[in-house]
Amino acid sequence: MTHLADVTPSGPEVTPSGAEVTPSEPEVTVSRRAPRWPGALVSERLGIRLTTAPGSLLPIDALVGLAVRRNPKRAQLLVSRVLAKHAPTPPGLAIGAGRLLGAAVAHALGLSSPEPKARAEALRRWLEGTPPSCAEIVALPDSPPADGRSIATLGYAETATGLGHLVAEFLGSYYVHSTRIATAVRPFGGFEEEHSHATSHTLVPTDPDRLACAATVVLVDDELSTGRTVLNTIRELHTAWRPAAPTDTHGGDRPGGGKGRRRYVVATLVDLRSREDRSLFQSVADELGCRLDVVALGSGSVELPEDVLDRASRWLATPAPGDLAATRGDLAATRGDLGGTRGDLAATRGDLGGVRSARFGIDTSGPHGTRLSELAVPAARTAAEALDAAGVARTARVLVLGSEEHLALPLAIADALTTAFPDTSFSSTTRSPVHVHDEPGYAIRSALQFASHDHAVDGGPGSGPRFAYNLTTGGRRFDAIVYVPEPGTAPEDLECGDGSVTAALKRAAGTVVVLHLAAAPPYPEPLRGPGFGSYPAEDVGWLLKDLSHARLEAPTHEREAAIQSGRASYAESLPQEYEPSPEYQALFHQALEESKHRIAQAVADVTEQVLALRGNEPVLVSLARAGTPIGVLMRRWAGHAHGLDVPHYTMSIVRGLGIDRNALRWLLTRHRPEQLMFVDGWTGKGAITRELAAAVAEFAPDGFAGAGLQSSGGRLSPELAVLADPGHCVRVFGTRDDFLIPSACLNSTVSGLASRTVFNRELIGPHDFHGAKFYRELAGRDVSNEFVDAVAACFPDIRPETPPPLAEPSWAGWAAVEKIAADHGLGPVRSAVNLVKPGVGETTRVLLRRVPWKVLARPELLETDDAGRLLRGELAHVLLLAEQRGVPVEPVGGLPYSCVGLIHPQFTPGATGADGKTVLDV
Repeated sequence: MTHLADVTPSGPEVTPSGAEVTPSEPEVTVSRRAPRWPGALVSERLGIRLTTAPGSLLPIDALVGLAVRRNPKRAQLLVSRVLAKHAPTPPGLAIGAGRLLGAAVAHALGLSSPEPKARAEALRRWLEGTPPSCAEIVALPDSPPADGRSIATLGYAETATGLGHLVAEFLGSYYVHSTRIATAVRPFGGFEEEHSHATSHTLVPTDPDRLACAATVVLVDDELSTGRTVLNTIRELHTAWRPAAPTDTHGGDRPGGGKGRRRYVVATLVDLRSREDRSLFQSVADELGCRLDVVALGSGSVELPEDVLDRASRWLATPAPGDLAATRGDLAATRGDLGGTRGDLAATRGDLGGVRSARFGIDTSGPHGTRLSELAVPAARTAAEALDAAGVARTARVLVLGSEEHLALPLAIADALTTAFPDTSFSSTTRSPVHVHDEPGYAIRSALQFASHDHAVDGGPGSGPRFAYNLTTGGRRFDAIVYVPEPGTAPEDLECGDGSVTAALKRAAGTVVVLHLAAAPPYPEPLRGPGFGSYPAEDVGWLLKDLSHARLEAPTHEREAAIQSGRASYAESLPQEYEPSPEYQALFHQALEESKHRIAQAVADVTEQVLALRGNEPVLVSLARAGTPIGVLMRRWAGHAHGLDVPHYTMSIVRGLGIDRNALRWLLTRHRPEQLMFVDGWTGKGAITRELAAAVAEFAPDGFAGAGLQSSGGRLSPELAVLADPGHCVRVFGTRDDFLIPSACLNSTVSGLASRTVFNRELIGPHDFHGAKFYRELAGRDVSNEFVDAVAACFPDIRPETPPPLAEPSWAGWAAVEKIAADHGLGPVRSAVNLVKPGVGETTRVLLRRVPWKVLARPELLETDDAGRLLRGELAHVLLLAEQRGVPVEPVGGLPYSCVGLIHPQFTPGATGADGKTVLDV
């Protein structure tokens, strides 16, 4: 009997010069002959011929073998020899191929990179059985080629998610891959893979701007047969493209693309498009007005007979010697004694913290980027310890098995594991059904079938079959398997369905280790008290990052100079927290006692309007931090008056940056957009109202078709509800009186002990919320809950007034501010208005946090009796603060506000540097 390992092809071989693959019938030779090309059998039976094009970096047959799909749309499956998906592969080989493709992309873009041809030769030698002396074919560059450039890389699920990550990591670009996993993130878009077993992909980046605004997009797939999937994607991406403005400081340059012209680079291991398909690429580029290039390690063509689908169908319908079915819970193999061997099963957890999935978008370089090798080392150490504990010899054959879309990190873990277990290979599970034939010359020799354990868009755990291929060849199996499921996979999910993956793997190897990794959520979760903030947990969720550990405070004069000169944004640091004097604290309590019923009435009135506008299903989103206590009060009124448990969150808004988009996107994963109602304490000149409207309008194109905003026909509104609207800037308000709201008197000690919000890129990563500090050390002076409780205690005596019909605001406050700026010579109106802070609340904040110049006040509010006591107490705290800081108070007749605070303009002529640089005073 002929031993199958000794069968080799005769006839012409594929060579680097481009000769056709025309294998003939196999013949028996001695075992020292080279193994048969793992595509020869399909080429013979189906008449498929592959040709390598002149100038190709590598021959096609060096990169792929062939198998038969169980798919009526396409007969053949190209089985990569370097991808490590369907065939166990040395991890260094797969990593080298991915980096080589990244170097080829960089070379095509004109970026600094190694010359691909020499590196390709090293890869070819490895494929021929002579690994290079250096384990890495292409090393990661110290300086990423894409550094400072607006480049995004997209990988295709499920096969090319790891390959795309390797390309992106070489470039140092932003990376996201498509997915078939169900997530809470609103899709940025989707597209169809026409020939695939599972056709629908979605894109779920948590920051769609990184794709929408990129000047260059690199699309990575393992093969190009027709390129239709790529063209579908490019059309969608181009529809959503938002070119960066010329003054954009974050967009970088546009390598290879002229001004206003986007560039796409398709990167693939093998490019087998026909002449017609290649022409279609150019036609699409001309149609869209973009540049479109293709980079491949192997280029050529595939020749298919007209009856190829019929031939494949007959093969599948009439089993031939060597044909095998994928069995549940055991390996399909006819040779070698697998028997009923059951391996030892161990489960362990890799100590990586939460792993962020690239389907949500990641940075591969820069201050917030992490290299795969850095993540892999601790996980590989854990796996090695588990293998040692199970008695696995260091010379054993070990397979690290990834899980469908989860490829890049398990591959890096396999590479790191070779330090302890040199004979380590890598491959992955898949959802693709492939015909199994156990004979040399065929690419898929064995199959393991088990139940799904993922939460996919087409079904949850146990809803469908999954496969692992080539775990044996000629009866040989691995001594140990380290299975790395998708991070966050529940252990019980691995046991779901008919034939669990753990039961199957135990029959495939003597030892099985399941390496569980924790998953990082796509967005951070809200902070809640008492861990952050002094409000009860149910009162508010803080959509903020805790920066309590950071040193952010700076002297007020230094901050003001940096802000007005344009050297820094107001949001990058914090003022030194004002600790009120006993006299000032007494003023707060006096003001609270005098105004609590007035505030309770305004809370009731504005909340009733919000409930009517949102159909008794509002989600309150207060603007931290002045809006935070008002949001808490509105929530409590809804509970008191209607028994409603209204969700309340608080988030950040920054002038020049707009609203915290990550926080807004998180909200839209949990609530319908039409439910959201923004909340603030009061209006001054209306800057926050305008900023919010602009931010929401800018957010609207957040996806292929506004996907960031649309849900069940609803749409996000920039409507702002405030307790007091003296500036006549909003439609929804409790009162338009300009009076002292006690929460404006203090800083953190009346706002849940939270600082104002911070956006500092050294501390805030691309996936973080804006930040704030929690001043736990001020707990002894905290009156946050005292303020809320005092007002809420008045609710039983309050009867809401019938709200007037909604009317467009007059913006009278803004006009008044422009006149004040002109009258006081503060410079050009556009920038000078930032130095004018109207109203009691804003004036208080100027005195507490900025460098005040003077305070303007209505004369009647400054009148005193014969003993020098104020006849009216509305401005008592303002006058006290002004006295403490040496700020003059000037009476000005005809003011539409009780008082106005002016910021000192001395730090730059006209204070023009302040425009677009300061956080809104909220």
